[in-house]
Amino acid sequence: MSLHEEIRTAERSLDELKRCAVRLERELGDRLDVRRIRSDIEHLRLSLSMLAGSAGPEERAGPGTPEMIVVPDTPYDRRLWTSDADDEGLGVRDHHAP
Repeated sequence: MSLHEEIRTAERSLDELKRCAVRLERELGDRLDVRRIRSDIEHLRLSLSMLAGSAGPEERAGPGTPEMIVVPDTPYDRRLWTSDADDEGLGVRDHHAP
């Protein structure tokens, strides 16, 4: 996983933690310990934002980088080559060119 993917995963985890903190606040009321948890979550979010900024731009495949296409080593199905379909570019079987 790249650094930016890790940061996005951490941000999603913080979002879930914030939702839990909101539910706790509804259940327990506006208490000091709940406010501290919410404050800590915001500090973590700020730290992640700073980390993402210092990590630089996200690496993406640019126009000069060709996309790699994986071709499996398994053999093709022989029926692909033995059908009664026309041979593309060669004309119809058993017929001569004009």
